[in-house]
Amino acid sequence: MTTIGTIGTKWCDVDKQQWFEEQTIKRSYKDEVLNKIVQLTPYYTVQQYGALMLDESRYPLFVLKNKDWHRDKKTVFVTGGVHGYETSGVQGALRFLFNEAKQKNTRWGQLFNIVVVPCVSPWGYETINRWNNQAIDPNRSFYQNSPAQESSLLMNFIDSLGTDVVMHIDLHETTNTDNTVFRPALAARDAIEQKNWNIPDGFYLVGDTCKPQALFQEKIIETVKSVTHIAPADENNKLIGVELEQFGVINYAARELGLCMGLTDAAYVTTTEVYPDSHNVDDENCIVAQVAAITAALNYISNETSLSSI
Repeated sequence: MTTIGTIGTKWCDVDKQQWFEEQTIKRSYKDEVLNKIVQLTPYYTVQQYGALMLDESRYPLFVLKNKDWHRDKKTVFVTGGVHGYETSGVQGALRFLFNEAKQKNTRWGQLFNIVVVPCVSPWGYETINRWNNQAIDPNRSFYQNSPAQESSLLMNFIDSLGTDVVMHIDLHETTNTDNTVFRPALAARDAIEQKNWNIPDGFYLVGDTCKPQALFQEKIIETVKSVTHIAPADENNKLIGVELEQFGVINYAARELGLCMGLTDAAYVTTTEVYPDSHNVDDENCIVAQVAAITAALNYISNETSLSSI
């Protein structure tokens, strides 16, 4: 691995450019994402909300909406691929859309506007990266005047909807490369001490400290544990260094940290975390777990008690 920059000094633009030039294309956004979106066009309204300036023809950005759309209905929001390397988030969002199309389940569409952005960071998807091409983490960049185009374009799109977003589920993974690749790169880029964490073996959720919605998180965990295992806390009762709020759930200050799940004022928000490197799962199981989380979240907010409180 090439050493970039000077140890103890933050990366300058030249260092970031060197890092970018060392990245390689490892898979196809067109084949694995865009072609699937084309297959979904008979069932959903597909809208382009931007494109990455790096290569606008290669990296268009799409959102899919249910056709039974009405401005007066409340909106639920699903995002995948904010971190492009987290594969099951992208494929889980797409699988959810395919499942809904096949089942022709109109209940959720009758209750809500459904908005799904399957792949927020397509360059990151192709290069299997946490950062974008400017060495910026999109999932720390959801704030005004964001330096990450992936984040700013999505924020502008949400602002343009003009509807009341009541739920947002953001699909992620925690992988072994967090410790072996991405955290060392972060330490080098920002000239800080490298801090590894214990990678949880299993699925878990990250709620919002300001609106934890404990029962909402609990119901998602209850559903997901029927398809994959839930990560146990470590010896300090923590997951990734954060105190456990309940089984399988920790909380982050979403908006303060610039996280995607904090970009709306939705009452119900959560970030999923799948562990694809576990010996107990495969790629398909990870995708199924993401779909289970989405459906559990929708089922929860669809019940009469929740609807009356939203």
